[in-house]
Amino acid sequence: MFALVDCNNFYVSCERVFQPQFQKKTVVVLSNNDGCVISRSDEAKALGIAMGVPEFKIRNEIKQHQIAVFSSNYALYGDLSKRVMDVLADFTPDIENYSIDEAFLNFKNTNTTNFETCGLQMKQRVQKWIGIPVCIGFAETKALSKVANKIAKKFQERTGGIYVIDTDEKRIKALKWTKIEDIWGIGYQLSKKMKAFGMVSAYDFTLQHNEDFVKRTMGVVGKRLRAELLGLSVLELEQQPEAKKNIAITRTFEKSITNLSELKERVSTFATIASEKLRQQKSCCYGIILYLRKDKYKAENERYNFSVYEALPFATQSSLTLSTTAIKMLEKIVQVGETYTKAGIIITDIIPQDQKQFNLFVEENPKHEKIMKVMDDIRKKTGERKIRLGNQDLQRTWKMKQNFLSKKYTTDIKELLEIKC
Repeated sequence: MFALVDCNNFYVSCERVFQPQFQKKTVVVLSNNDGCVISRSDEAKALGIAMGVPEFKIRNEIKQHQIAVFSSNYALYGDLSKRVMDVLADFTPDIENYSIDEAFLNFKNTNTTNFETCGLQMKQRVQKWIGIPVCIGFAETKALSKVANKIAKKFQERTGGIYVIDTDEKRIKALKWTKIEDIWGIGYQLSKKMKAFGMVSAYDFTLQHNEDFVKRTMGVVGKRLRAELLGLSVLELEQQPEAKKNIAITRTFEKSITNLSELKERVSTFATIASEKLRQQKSCCYGIILYLRKDKYKAENERYNFSVYEALPFATQSSLTLSTTAIKMLEKIVQVGETYTKAGIIITDIIPQDQKQFNLFVEENPKHEKIMKVMDDIRKKTGERKIRLGNQDLQRTWKMKQNFLSKKYTTDIKELLEIKC
Protein backbone atom coordinates (compact mmCIF):
# COMPACT_ATOMS: atom_id res chain seq x y z
CA MET A 1 0.00 0.00 0.00
CA PHE A 2 1.22 3.47 -0.92
CA ALA A 3 0.39 6.78 0.75
CA LEU A 4 0.69 10.30 -0.58
CA VAL A 5 1.03 12.89 2.17
CA ASP A 6 0.41 16.46 1.03
CA CYS A 7 0.82 19.54 3.23
CA ASN A 8 -2.18 21.86 2.98
CA ASN A 9 -1.46 25.34 1.58
CA PHE A 10 2.12 24.68 2.63
CA TYR A 11 3.74 28.12 2.42
CA VAL A 12 0.76 29.73 4.14
CA SER A 13 0.77 27.01 6.81
CA CYS A 14 4.49 27.63 7.46
CA GLU A 15 3.83 31.32 8.08
CA ARG A 16 0.98 30.47 10.45
CA VAL A 17 3.11 28.11 12.57
CA PHE A 18 5.02 31.02 14.12
CA GLN A 19 2.30 33.64 13.69
CA PRO A 20 -0.90 31.99 14.96
CA GLN A 21 -2.75 35.28 14.79
CA PHE A 22 -3.20 34.52 11.07
CA GLN A 23 -5.07 31.26 11.67
CA LYS A 24 -8.50 31.51 10.02
CA LYS A 25 -7.38 34.78 8.40
CA THR A 26 -7.01 35.37 4.67
CA VAL A 27 -3.36 34.89 3.73
CA VAL A 28 -1.36 34.78 0.47
CA VAL A 29 2.34 34.17 -0.21
CA LEU A 30 4.09 35.80 -3.17
CA SER A 31 6.77 34.53 -5.53
CA ASN A 32 10.29 35.96 -5.96
CA ASN A 33 10.36 39.77 -6.09
CA ASP A 34 6.82 39.78 -4.67
CA GLY A 35 5.51 39.03 -8.14
CA CYS A 36 2.63 36.52 -8.16
CA VAL A 37 0.52 34.59 -5.68
CA ILE A 38 1.98 31.09 -5.22
CA SER A 39 0.17 29.96 -2.06
CA ARG A 40 -3.30 30.78 -0.75
CA SER A 41 -5.19 30.04 2.40
CA ASP A 42 -8.64 28.48 2.07
CA GLU A 43 -10.10 31.89 2.91
CA ALA A 44 -8.20 33.46 -0.02
CA LYS A 45 -9.44 30.73 -2.35
CA ALA A 46 -13.00 31.41 -1.20
CA LEU A 47 -12.55 35.06 -2.21
CA GLY A 48 -11.69 33.92 -5.74
CA ILE A 49 -7.99 34.87 -5.65
CA ALA A 50 -6.40 32.80 -8.39
CA MET A 51 -3.09 30.98 -8.22
CA GLY A 52 -0.43 32.87 -10.14
CA VAL A 53 -2.26 36.20 -10.24
CA PRO A 54 0.18 39.19 -10.11
CA GLU A 55 0.15 41.01 -6.79
CA PHE A 56 -0.51 44.41 -8.37
CA LYS A 57 -3.77 43.13 -9.86
CA ILE A 58 -5.27 42.27 -6.47
CA ARG A 59 -4.13 45.27 -4.43
CA ASN A 60 -7.70 46.52 -4.11
CA GLU A 61 -8.83 43.12 -2.79
CA ILE A 62 -5.86 43.00 -0.40
CA LYS A 63 -6.85 46.37 1.05
CA GLN A 64 -10.60 45.70 1.02
CA HIS A 65 -10.44 42.28 2.72
CA GLN A 66 -7.35 43.04 4.87
CA ILE A 67 -5.46 40.12 3.35
CA ALA A 68 -2.16 39.24 5.03
CA VAL A 69 0.63 39.16 2.43
CA PHE A 70 4.01 37.44 2.80
CA SER A 71 7.12 37.30 0.63
CA SER A 72 8.51 33.82 -0.06
CA ASN A 73 10.68 32.66 2.85
CA TYR A 74 12.34 29.59 1.35
CA ALA A 75 14.77 29.12 4.26
CA LEU A 76 11.80 28.64 6.60
CA TYR A 77 9.78 26.52 4.18
CA GLY A 78 12.70 24.23 3.38
CA ASP A 79 13.50 23.61 7.05
CA LEU A 80 9.88 22.86 8.00
CA SER A 81 9.58 20.56 4.99
CA LYS A 82 12.57 18.54 6.22
CA ARG A 83 11.02 18.28 9.67
CA VAL A 84 7.75 17.00 8.21
CA MET A 85 9.61 14.37 6.15
CA ASP A 86 11.56 13.26 9.24
CA VAL A 87 8.30 12.68 11.13
CA LEU A 88 6.82 10.67 8.24
CA ALA A 89 9.95 8.52 8.06
CA ASP A 90 9.08 7.19 11.54
CA PHE A 91 6.16 5.28 10.01
CA THR A 92 8.07 3.59 7.18
CA PRO A 93 11.66 3.77 5.96
CA ASP A 94 10.48 3.66 2.35
CA ILE A 95 9.80 7.30 1.58
CA GLU A 96 10.20 9.50 -1.49
CA ASN A 97 10.33 13.26 -0.98
CA TYR A 98 8.35 14.09 -4.12
CA SER A 99 8.38 17.86 -3.62
CA ILE A 100 8.79 20.40 -0.83
CA ASP A 101 5.26 19.68 0.43
CA GLU A 102 4.56 16.12 -0.80
CA ALA A 103 5.91 12.66 -0.04
CA PHE A 104 5.11 9.13 -1.19
CA LEU A 105 5.33 6.37 1.42
CA ASN A 106 5.40 2.61 0.76
CA PHE A 107 4.11 0.36 3.56
CA LYS A 108 5.06 -2.91 1.84
CA ASN A 109 7.77 -3.73 4.39
CA THR A 110 5.75 -2.79 7.48
CA ASN A 111 3.18 -4.57 9.63
CA THR A 112 0.57 -1.85 9.09
CA THR A 113 -2.90 -3.21 8.27
CA ASN A 114 -5.29 -0.48 9.42
CA PHE A 115 -4.44 2.46 7.17
CA GLU A 116 -7.21 4.71 8.47
CA THR A 117 -5.64 4.54 11.93
CA CYS A 118 -2.12 4.90 10.54
CA GLY A 119 -3.16 7.97 8.53
CA LEU A 120 -4.77 9.53 11.60
CA GLN A 121 -1.59 8.96 13.62
CA MET A 122 0.56 10.55 10.90
CA LYS A 123 -1.76 13.52 10.55
CA GLN A 124 -1.94 14.14 14.29
CA ARG A 125 1.80 13.76 14.84
CA VAL A 126 2.77 16.18 12.04
CA GLN A 127 0.19 18.66 13.31
CA LYS A 128 1.35 18.41 16.93
CA TRP A 129 5.11 18.27 16.38
CA ILE A 130 5.46 20.64 13.41
CA GLY A 131 2.17 22.54 13.26
CA ILE A 132 1.51 21.78 9.58
CA PRO A 133 -1.89 20.36 8.50
CA VAL A 134 -1.72 17.48 6.02
CA CYS A 135 -4.06 15.32 3.95
CA ILE A 136 -3.27 11.67 3.21
CA GLY A 137 -4.41 9.32 0.44
CA PHE A 138 -3.80 5.57 0.55
CA ALA A 139 -4.03 3.17 -2.40
CA GLU A 140 -2.34 0.17 -4.03
CA THR A 141 -0.37 2.35 -6.48
CA LYS A 142 1.30 5.75 -6.53
CA ALA A 143 -1.08 7.16 -9.14
CA LEU A 144 -4.14 5.99 -7.21
CA SER A 145 -2.75 7.42 -3.97
CA LYS A 146 -2.67 10.79 -5.77
CA VAL A 147 -6.36 10.37 -6.55
CA ALA A 148 -7.10 9.31 -2.96
CA ASN A 149 -5.23 12.35 -1.64
CA LYS A 150 -7.26 14.67 -3.85
CA ILE A 151 -10.47 13.19 -2.44
CA ALA A 152 -9.17 13.50 1.13
CA LYS A 153 -8.38 17.17 0.53
CA LYS A 154 -11.57 18.01 -1.37
CA PHE A 155 -13.91 16.46 1.20
CA GLN A 156 -12.05 17.10 4.45
CA GLU A 157 -15.18 17.39 6.56
CA ARG A 158 -16.30 13.89 5.53
CA THR A 159 -12.91 12.20 5.30
CA GLY A 160 -11.07 13.96 8.11
CA GLY A 161 -8.28 14.54 5.61
CA ILE A 162 -7.65 10.79 5.16
CA TYR A 163 -8.99 8.56 2.39
CA VAL A 164 -8.19 4.94 1.59
CA ILE A 165 -8.88 3.30 -1.78
CA ASP A 166 -8.78 -0.36 -0.78
CA THR A 167 -11.53 -1.91 -2.92
CA ASP A 168 -12.25 -2.03 -6.63
CA GLU A 169 -15.57 -0.33 -5.99
CA LYS A 170 -13.84 2.63 -4.35
CA ARG A 171 -11.25 2.75 -7.14
CA ILE A 172 -13.87 2.94 -9.91
CA LYS A 173 -15.93 5.51 -8.04
CA ALA A 174 -12.83 7.66 -7.46
CA LEU A 175 -11.76 7.45 -11.12
CA LYS A 176 -15.23 8.44 -12.34
CA TRP A 177 -15.07 11.49 -10.06
CA THR A 178 -11.56 12.52 -11.18
CA LYS A 179 -11.42 14.80 -14.22
CA ILE A 180 -9.05 13.85 -17.02
CA GLU A 181 -6.98 17.01 -16.49
CA ASP A 182 -6.50 16.12 -12.81
CA ILE A 183 -4.73 12.82 -13.52
CA TRP A 184 -1.13 12.81 -12.34
CA GLY A 185 1.11 13.50 -15.35
CA ILE A 186 -1.58 14.81 -17.73
CA GLY A 187 -1.24 18.52 -18.38
CA TYR A 188 -3.37 21.06 -20.17
CA GLN A 189 -2.35 20.17 -23.74
CA LEU A 190 -2.73 16.42 -23.23
CA SER A 191 -6.11 16.83 -21.56
CA LYS A 192 -7.37 18.74 -24.61
CA LYS A 193 -6.44 15.79 -26.85
CA MET A 194 -8.06 13.34 -24.45
CA LYS A 195 -11.30 15.33 -24.27
CA ALA A 196 -11.42 15.66 -28.05
CA PHE A 197 -11.24 11.86 -28.21
CA GLY A 198 -14.10 11.54 -25.72
CA MET A 199 -12.21 10.96 -22.47
CA VAL A 200 -13.43 13.31 -19.74
CA SER A 201 -12.62 11.32 -16.59
CA ALA A 202 -9.84 9.14 -15.23
CA TYR A 203 -12.19 6.18 -15.59
CA ASP A 204 -12.47 6.82 -19.34
CA PHE A 205 -8.66 6.80 -19.47
CA THR A 206 -8.62 3.20 -18.19
CA LEU A 207 -11.27 1.76 -20.52
CA GLN A 208 -10.11 -0.98 -22.90
CA HIS A 209 -11.27 0.71 -26.11
CA ASN A 210 -9.14 3.79 -25.27
CA GLU A 211 -5.93 1.81 -24.70
CA ASP A 212 -4.54 2.19 -28.24
CA PHE A 213 -5.15 5.95 -28.23
CA VAL A 214 -3.37 6.30 -24.87
CA LYS A 215 -0.36 4.35 -26.21
CA ARG A 216 -0.20 6.43 -29.40
CA THR A 217 -0.51 9.71 -27.51
CA MET A 218 1.63 9.08 -24.42
CA GLY A 219 3.75 6.04 -25.28
CA VAL A 220 5.19 3.99 -22.44
CA VAL A 221 4.35 6.72 -19.92
CA GLY A 222 0.66 6.41 -20.75
CA LYS A 223 0.85 2.63 -20.59
CA ARG A 224 2.32 2.77 -17.09
CA LEU A 225 -0.11 5.41 -15.90
CA ARG A 226 -3.07 3.37 -17.17
CA ALA A 227 -1.77 0.27 -15.36
CA GLU A 228 -1.41 2.28 -12.15
CA LEU A 229 -4.99 3.55 -12.36
CA LEU A 230 -6.17 -0.02 -12.92
CA GLY A 231 -4.53 -0.95 -9.62
CA LEU A 232 -1.33 -2.57 -10.99
CA SER A 233 1.71 -1.08 -9.29
CA VAL A 234 4.50 -0.38 -11.82
CA LEU A 235 6.00 2.81 -10.37
CA GLU A 236 8.37 2.33 -7.45
CA LEU A 237 9.61 4.94 -5.02
CA GLU A 238 12.64 6.93 -6.14
CA GLN A 239 14.92 6.47 -3.15
CA GLN A 240 17.80 8.63 -4.31
CA PRO A 241 17.28 11.64 -6.58
CA GLU A 242 19.41 11.46 -9.71
CA ALA A 243 22.16 14.00 -10.17
CA LYS A 244 20.91 16.92 -12.21
CA LYS A 245 22.07 17.11 -15.82
CA ASN A 246 21.85 20.89 -15.77
CA ILE A 247 21.91 23.34 -12.86
CA ALA A 248 20.26 26.71 -13.44
CA ILE A 249 20.37 29.78 -11.21
CA THR A 250 18.34 32.61 -12.72
CA ARG A 251 16.77 35.60 -11.02
CA THR A 252 14.95 38.78 -11.95
CA PHE A 253 16.75 41.70 -10.34
CA GLU A 254 15.30 43.70 -7.46
CA LYS A 255 15.60 46.74 -9.72
CA SER A 256 16.86 47.29 -13.25
CA ILE A 257 20.66 47.40 -13.58
CA THR A 258 22.73 49.52 -15.96
CA ASN A 259 26.03 49.47 -14.06
CA LEU A 260 28.52 46.82 -15.28
CA SER A 261 30.03 46.22 -11.82
CA GLU A 262 26.57 45.46 -10.40
CA LEU A 263 25.95 43.00 -13.25
CA LYS A 264 29.29 41.34 -12.55
CA GLU A 265 28.39 40.96 -8.87
CA ARG A 266 25.08 39.28 -9.70
CA VAL A 267 26.63 36.96 -12.30
CA SER A 268 29.46 36.01 -9.93
CA THR A 269 26.95 35.24 -7.15
CA PHE A 270 24.81 33.07 -9.44
CA ALA A 271 27.89 31.15 -10.63
CA THR A 272 28.98 30.62 -7.02
CA ILE A 273 25.56 29.25 -5.97
CA ALA A 274 25.52 26.96 -9.03
CA SER A 275 28.96 25.61 -8.11
CA GLU A 276 27.74 24.91 -4.56
CA LYS A 277 24.91 22.79 -5.96
CA LEU A 278 27.39 21.06 -8.25
CA ARG A 279 29.56 20.07 -5.29
CA GLN A 280 26.55 18.97 -3.26
CA GLN A 281 25.72 16.33 -5.86
CA LYS A 282 29.43 15.42 -6.19
CA SER A 283 29.69 16.50 -9.82
CA CYS A 284 31.90 18.55 -12.12
CA CYS A 285 31.02 20.38 -15.32
CA TYR A 286 32.57 21.08 -18.71
CA GLY A 287 30.24 23.86 -19.83
CA ILE A 288 28.59 27.07 -18.64
CA ILE A 289 25.84 29.22 -20.18
CA LEU A 290 25.31 32.87 -19.31
CA TYR A 291 21.85 34.35 -19.85
CA LEU A 292 21.00 38.08 -19.87
CA ARG A 293 17.73 39.87 -20.41
CA LYS A 294 17.27 43.54 -21.18
CA ASP A 295 14.27 45.58 -20.14
CA LYS A 296 12.01 44.51 -22.99
CA TYR A 297 9.88 47.62 -22.64
CA LYS A 298 12.91 49.79 -23.42
CA ALA A 299 14.27 47.54 -26.16
CA GLU A 300 11.86 49.05 -28.75
CA ASN A 301 11.23 45.86 -30.75
CA GLU A 302 14.92 44.94 -30.61
CA ARG A 303 16.31 41.68 -29.30
CA TYR A 304 16.26 41.60 -25.50
CA ASN A 305 17.28 37.99 -24.62
CA PHE A 306 20.96 37.06 -24.88
CA SER A 307 22.91 33.91 -24.05
CA VAL A 308 26.41 32.59 -24.64
CA TYR A 309 28.00 29.16 -24.06
CA GLU A 310 31.58 28.52 -22.98
CA ALA A 311 33.24 25.09 -23.07
CA LEU A 312 35.76 24.67 -20.26
CA PRO A 313 39.20 23.11 -20.94
CA PHE A 314 38.85 20.90 -17.86
CA ALA A 315 36.06 19.63 -15.63
CA THR A 316 35.51 21.84 -12.59
CA GLN A 317 33.32 22.41 -9.55
CA SER A 318 35.22 25.47 -8.33
CA SER A 319 33.37 28.71 -7.57
CA LEU A 320 36.51 30.62 -8.48
CA THR A 321 36.81 29.09 -11.95
CA LEU A 322 33.11 29.31 -12.79
CA SER A 323 32.77 32.88 -11.49
CA THR A 324 35.83 34.08 -13.42
CA THR A 325 34.59 32.39 -16.61
CA ALA A 326 31.09 33.82 -16.22
CA ILE A 327 32.39 37.37 -15.80
CA LYS A 328 34.54 37.06 -18.94
CA MET A 329 31.45 35.85 -20.82
CA LEU A 330 29.46 38.78 -19.47
CA GLU A 331 32.06 41.26 -20.74
CA LYS A 332 31.70 39.79 -24.24
CA ILE A 333 27.93 40.18 -24.57
CA VAL A 334 26.98 43.08 -22.29
CA GLN A 335 26.05 46.34 -23.99
CA VAL A 336 27.26 49.24 -21.87
CA GLY A 337 24.53 51.74 -21.05
CA GLU A 338 21.67 49.29 -21.65
CA THR A 339 19.19 48.37 -18.91
CA TYR A 340 19.06 44.73 -17.73
CA THR A 341 16.36 43.11 -15.63
CA LYS A 342 17.43 39.47 -15.31
CA ALA A 343 20.49 37.22 -15.50
CA GLY A 344 21.19 33.56 -15.10
CA ILE A 345 23.89 30.92 -15.01
CA ILE A 346 23.29 27.41 -16.35
CA ILE A 347 25.87 24.73 -15.57
CA THR A 348 25.87 22.00 -18.22
CA ASP A 349 27.91 19.04 -19.52
CA ILE A 350 27.87 17.61 -15.99
CA ILE A 351 29.75 14.45 -15.00
CA PRO A 352 30.31 12.66 -11.64
CA GLN A 353 33.39 14.05 -9.93
CA ASP A 354 34.99 10.59 -9.75
CA GLN A 355 34.89 10.40 -13.58
CA LYS A 356 36.88 13.59 -14.09
CA GLN A 357 39.54 13.29 -16.81
CA PHE A 358 42.73 15.26 -16.13
CA ASN A 359 44.15 17.42 -18.90
CA LEU A 360 47.85 17.03 -19.69
CA PHE A 361 48.37 20.67 -20.74
CA VAL A 362 45.78 22.76 -18.85
CA GLU A 363 44.54 22.04 -15.35
CA GLU A 364 42.86 23.84 -12.49
CA ASN A 365 44.86 25.11 -9.53
CA PRO A 366 44.78 22.23 -6.98
CA LYS A 367 44.37 24.75 -4.15
CA HIS A 368 40.80 25.41 -5.34
CA GLU A 369 39.59 22.07 -3.98
CA LYS A 370 40.78 22.88 -0.44
CA ILE A 371 39.34 26.39 -0.57
CA MET A 372 35.95 25.08 -1.72
CA LYS A 373 35.91 22.50 1.08
CA VAL A 374 36.53 25.18 3.71
CA MET A 375 33.79 27.40 2.25
CA ASP A 376 31.31 24.50 2.15
CA ASP A 377 32.14 23.34 5.69
CA ILE A 378 31.61 26.82 7.15
CA ARG A 379 28.34 27.25 5.23
CA LYS A 380 27.04 23.89 6.51
CA LYS A 381 28.07 24.69 10.08
CA THR A 382 26.69 28.24 10.26
CA GLY A 383 23.94 28.09 7.63
CA GLU A 384 25.37 31.26 6.09
CA ARG A 385 27.89 32.13 3.39
CA LYS A 386 30.49 33.67 5.69
CA ILE A 387 33.25 33.39 3.07
CA ARG A 388 32.56 34.89 -0.34
CA LEU A 389 34.47 35.87 -3.43
CA GLY A 390 35.85 39.40 -3.46
CA ASN A 391 33.51 40.58 -6.23
CA GLN A 392 30.37 39.46 -4.36
CA ASP A 393 28.19 41.54 -2.08
CA LEU A 394 29.27 40.56 1.44
CA GLN A 395 25.85 41.26 2.96
CA ARG A 396 23.17 39.96 0.62
CA THR A 397 23.05 36.87 -1.56
CA TRP A 398 19.59 37.13 -3.09
CA LYS A 399 18.83 40.72 -3.99
CA MET A 400 15.11 40.60 -4.44
CA LYS A 401 12.10 42.67 -3.61
CA GLN A 402 10.83 41.16 -0.34
CA ASN A 403 8.68 43.78 1.30
CA PHE A 404 6.65 41.25 3.30
CA LEU A 405 9.36 38.80 4.42
CA SER A 406 8.88 37.02 7.74
CA LYS A 407 11.73 35.90 10.01
CA LYS A 408 13.85 32.77 9.55
CA TYR A 409 12.45 31.37 12.79
CA THR A 410 14.24 28.00 12.60
CA THR A 411 17.43 28.62 10.63
CA ASP A 412 18.87 31.87 12.00
CA ILE A 413 19.72 32.12 15.70
CA LYS A 414 19.29 35.90 15.54
CA GLU A 415 15.66 35.48 14.41
CA LEU A 416 14.41 32.83 16.84
CA LEU A 417 10.88 33.26 18.12
CA GLU A 418 10.73 35.50 21.17
CA ILE A 419 8.32 34.52 23.95
CA LYS A 420 7.42 37.03 26.65
CA CYS A 421 6.30 35.48 29.94
